[in-house]
Amino acid sequence: MSTDTPASTPPASAADRYLAVQRSDEFAGLRRTLRGFIFPMTVAFFLWYALYVILSAYARDFMGTKLFGSNINIALVFGLLQFVSTFLIAWLYSRFADRKIDPVADRIRAEIGEVGHEHGPRG
Repeated sequence: MSTDTPASTPPASAADRYLAVQRSDEFAGLRRTLRGFIFPMTVAFFLWYALYVILSAYARDFMGTKLFGSNINIALVFGLLQFVSTFLIAWLYSRFADRKIDPVADRIRAEIGEVGHEHGPRG
């Protein structure tokens, strides 16, 4: 006969904890919040890029319009603005994630017992 008392409930496996989190309202809200940023931003960037490509293909005279000097035209400015918009979206996402995504993700991570696994440059 053993002196150890059996635990009243067996500890949940990691897989069970992850499934429970995946089914939680908090996780569903986190995914909804993330999609609410990513999908519209992706569509907006795609449309902006498609406008650039379409104008380059079908509005050559417009895109070839000189703006400054003899080498700076609308096409070059639009091309450079593609880079600017990419960095802008990355910056906006970083701010959005810091405010809306990371706090909820940190709470969920703490609930499943992964507090020691910090993420990003801060941790």
